[in-house]
Amino acid sequence: MRALVIGSSGGIGRALKAALHGRADVIGLSRRDDELDIADEASVARLLGALEGSFDLIVVATGALVIGGVGPEKTLKAVTAGGLAAQFAVNTIGPALVLKHALRLMPRDRVSRLAVLSARVGSIGDNALGGWYGYRTAKAALNQLVHTAAIEAKRTHPQSVLVALHPGTVETGLAPEQRAGHPTVSPTVAAANLLAVLDRLAPSDSGGFFDWKGEVVPW
Repeated sequence: MRALVIGSSGGIGRALKAALHGRADVIGLSRRDDELDIADEASVARLLGALEGSFDLIVVATGALVIGGVGPEKTLKAVTAGGLAAQFAVNTIGPALVLKHALRLMPRDRVSRLAVLSARVGSIGDNALGGWYGYRTAKAALNQLVHTAAIEAKRTHPQSVLVALHPGTVETGLAPEQRAGHPTVSPTVAAANLLAVLDRLAPSDSGGFFDWKGEVVPW
């Protein structure tokens, strides 16, 4: 099996790459190690275009909650155009560009899986608390993007599985202060959970949104 982890220097990405060693020939790409800028299509095209062959598993483990020192907005008054644009650049546009250039790396003749890390707060149906405007909307847009890409991928890659995954609350540098009061897991545990879910997903699940237990998250 060959695997590709995008964002392999981050907490979850690094743990995913480590967990895949021994069961796959795994390649990692990241900003720190490879100067990958997922919001810059030239950067994405250059690095993904240099890869040869096909990958049975691709995981996009990128994302950010606090960008440029600006955290989640609690009220509409805190929303700014710049803040929204930054959230969409990292959490929506970046993964979209990766999907665009990664589809050619998926085999057409067998089951292959591509997962993008999303977040439960991107669920409209599960939103009972409000707030976090930029992050929520960027992740909701990401979910729609993955769902739409899965429909297109079926036409050329009939056994493909494209999904959005919620990893749970993970002990990473994403935003430590936001974890207060929430049960957390280590990146190692999160990676094991995500890979276990991916192992169970079939082509009929493509286009779905699942949490770390494999349960469907409402749109």
